[in-house]
Amino acid sequence: MRPPATPRERSVPEPTPGPEATDGSHRAAPTPPDAPETADGTGATSDPAPRAAQEPPTPAASPEPPTTVSRKQAAKAAATSPDPTTGRSPQPPTATATQPPPATASDPVTAASQESAATASEEASVRPGRAATARAHHPTAREPSTAPAPTTTPEPSGSAPEPPVTDLSDLAPAAWPARAAAAWPALPLLVALALWVYATRHTDVSALDDFGLVSALHPTFWAGLAVLTAGFWFTVRDRRRPGAWSLAYVLVLLVMERATQALLYPTPLYAWAWKHDAVIDHLLTSGGLQGADRLGDMAVYDQWPGFFAAQAALVRLLGVDNAAMYMAWWPLVSSVLLLLPLLLIYRTFTEDRRLIWTAVWLFCVGNWVGQDYFSPQSVAFALHLGVLAVVLRRYGRSGGPHGRQGQAVWTVLLSVLVTAIVVSHQLTPGMLVVTLVALALTRRYRDWVPAVTTVVIFLAWCLTAALPFLSAAMPDMIRSIGDIGANVETGYGTTPTGTGAVATSWAARLLSGSVLLLALAGVVRQRVLRHRALPLLLIAAAPLPMFAASSYGSEMIFRVLMFMLPGAAFFAAAALLPKVRTLAADAAARDTAPPSPATRARPRRVPLPALPRPRYGVWVPLLVLLAGTLAFVPSYSGKDRVNYFPPREVALVQQLFDQAPDDSLVVAANRNYPLAYEQYWRVDHYWFLDDDRRHVDEIVRDPATVLARDMAAVEPPARAYFLLTRGQTANSEMNGQLDRAQLDRIRESVASSPAFELVAENDGGVLYVLTPAS
Repeated sequence: MRPPATPRERSVPEPTPGPEATDGSHRAAPTPPDAPETADGTGATSDPAPRAAQEPPTPAASPEPPTTVSRKQAAKAAATSPDPTTGRSPQPPTATATQPPPATASDPVTAASQESAATASEEASVRPGRAATARAHHPTAREPSTAPAPTTTPEPSGSAPEPPVTDLSDLAPAAWPARAAAAWPALPLLVALALWVYATRHTDVSALDDFGLVSALHPTFWAGLAVLTAGFWFTVRDRRRPGAWSLAYVLVLLVMERATQALLYPTPLYAWAWKHDAVIDHLLTSGGLQGADRLGDMAVYDQWPGFFAAQAALVRLLGVDNAAMYMAWWPLVSSVLLLLPLLLIYRTFTEDRRLIWTAVWLFCVGNWVGQDYFSPQSVAFALHLGVLAVVLRRYGRSGGPHGRQGQAVWTVLLSVLVTAIVVSHQLTPGMLVVTLVALALTRRYRDWVPAVTTVVIFLAWCLTAALPFLSAAMPDMIRSIGDIGANVETGYGTTPTGTGAVATSWAARLLSGSVLLLALAGVVRQRVLRHRALPLLLIAAAPLPMFAASSYGSEMIFRVLMFMLPGAAFFAAAALLPKVRTLAADAAARDTAPPSPATRARPRRVPLPALPRPRYGVWVPLLVLLAGTLAFVPSYSGKDRVNYFPPREVALVQQLFDQAPDDSLVVAANRNYPLAYEQYWRVDHYWFLDDDRRHVDEIVRDPATVLARDMAAVEPPARAYFLLTRGQTANSEMNGQLDRAQLDRIRESVASSPAFELVAENDGGVLYVLTPAS
């Protein structure tokens, strides 16, 4: 590159024009310092001589074909234009003419260059800042040349510095801060999981007290729940966070709530789960269904065999010995199955992710009833929500014939789901019928197809396969209709006794009451939901009339709470949020809002996490959510002393059934022990605490004599066994039946009686057999 001209070089006389004067490669000579200014104030001479005549001669070359003038050339020409404020050129090499020479027909490139330079000079006089910016960004711009080898022209020596960037939106965001800000919700997740893992490794469940798992858990478990809840709340409140983070928090919550017991306890929980395993074993053994003449009261399970037949097929498919191999994990599996229909139901009314995921969270922590264990109710409840999701999303007022034609496919799917419910559980079809009828009474869902389909399938099953059971139970069911007080009453044998049992019972009541009160507050506070989400309000209220139908074994109050929870959790979540949106309200807002002008898209920036300002609307709902999450643990796991059976207790009961002949009798205080219904098709059972209270008092006064008399009816080769285990003692104490002193007296009386012989004993219980001589 040629260096800029020095003052000495400027004083040298101008060379004469050469034959290259008509070439496009020419440049103006610098103006002497003492040159007089012209009338236009440019400081140029009045001589309009061409710039090529003042340029040193260059070797001749054949002209290049015409080309288009680039933006760089225009910027170069603008850089040589004079400053209108000072009248002097900002660069040492300035033009000597105010107008470019006329272009000849033989040199179109020169003409185009000069015209572009003139236009750019005028624009630069108006916008001098942009011309300086163009010079700074394109310092090597060149004009077309006819020389054999490309040559460069001297750059101005006094160019202005590059102006500072004032619009930060033009800059790309830094990769690492943006990624860190987008991924910060993972930090509470990882911390909560780490605390949970540490807690499970340092929790001892060998000696549970009346508080169950609550007092046995390591303190880091509670810290993990607190961290998880706080992280979820601050994540779900941020509208810019994708829903995947909220889903991750809910899944971790379910793991901490439902999988903790599966990891800590070496055997499955709940005597009812062991009972259902026995029913599956019977189906696998007998190869078919049997009636009451063979099974007695247990025939009811063969009359609603949907769940058990499916599990028997799963046992064969997995190649395991029985369902006990995986039923400890069933609470987690069944809880995850509820998420899909629950999300479909909530998304029918809103796309507000805050409302949806807060409602899902409250549903998970409010579902303490314990019907997620290995039972037909767990699957039937998931199917129940699936039917409601189909009805809410596909049976609304479509407004056209195409929606009606497409409903035929959804009616088939609906029939399949309802059939699976009807053949699996007794109570869920009734709950579904009252809910669908309530929805059909609204203007939006005034379609009776779902309700009529459910009623027809339900009646068809009740009048065929379930008729034997219903015929025997119908008198009691008719007497209980309308007796709300008796149906709600828990009855004898289920009164919490002891500090731990009372505390956990009140924790469960307060948790359910808080969710219902929050739901009421949400209905009052969020007016838009009273109209836009009315079907969910009906879903929450529809199960209430079932109180007048039956006591359902003193469990109706718990089942009603569970079926109310999907709708109640939605409105409870609305009470915790400042303002919620619904799909109908959003659609109305879009229709009335004026069209917004198109704006330039800018890169999305995710802010770094920052604690919100201390406000009522942020911290108080967080404390409410945290209290509910922590209250779930005693409500759900506070009775684990009753529901957990150590391996030694399981081994003792298994030893009993391994040696019991057919038609034998097992006498126990209650049915709360593992394998209580093992081989129920060939071994009878008698639980004396379920008998009349007067007979129980007789056993307490003279245990050995009364029990021997009750067991004497068994004829050889069958045997009569007396079984008293740790689980029976815990259930009797915590539910107000017999205390430990009374049970110890019964055990000592049997041990000292010659009518009984000790078969086995360990820290899980004792097993005696009635001697034949008795």
